[in-house]
Amino acid sequence: MAKPDKAQAAAKPAPEAKASAKARPRGAGATPPRLLVRYRSTMIPALMKERGYRNPSQVPRLEKVVVNMGVGEAKENAKVLDHAAADLTTIAGQKPVVTKAKRSIASFKVRAGMSIGLKVTLRGARMYEFLDRLINVALPRVRDFKGVESRSFDGRGNYALGLKEQVIFPEIVYDKIDKIRGMDVVICTTAGRDEDAKALLAALGMPFKD
Repeated sequence: MAKPDKAQAAAKPAPEAKASAKARPRGAGATPPRLLVRYRSTMIPALMKERGYRNPSQVPRLEKVVVNMGVGEAKENAKVLDHAAADLTTIAGQKPVVTKAKRSIASFKVRAGMSIGLKVTLRGARMYEFLDRLINVALPRVRDFKGVESRSFDGRGNYALGLKEQVIFPEIVYDKIDKIRGMDVVICTTAGRDEDAKALLAALGMPFKD
């Protein structure tokens, strides 16, 4: 077997270089999201002081954000799913996956395996960019907005938020949508307790009512 020459060996990236490239979020560019920068520079020290964490590794952090959109009418019109997918892709900056019914429900005319919704899971830079737009741009555009509920934690440090209209995101052009659709946003954190997760989200700017 022929051995690779020295030039080829030098051109081949090292394993650690591959891992580093893989860890960088796609489409994030060279500049990290401003919310991530703020979290690292100011929020971690502030949370350590406020919550009594002994070291930065104890400070809870965001793990992922899952956005779900129900599209029940897709069982009658498959094109509706395409419209909803286009809206969710525009909002999240990432192509969603189709969710299917796990079992048949005769009263809703749903069969097992039928496409009934969309889901996108955001991590890394896209996660912080989405939350930045949600907190600072989209939520203030909600009519008569007075803040989000603080009781929507699941007991394990994860928070669920329901949105009634996709048009609160400025990326969505009202005249080009086929229908007003809502969505659910689930913010998963590494916090083991709801109070720690709430402190994290409040520091990120989530406008809780109380």
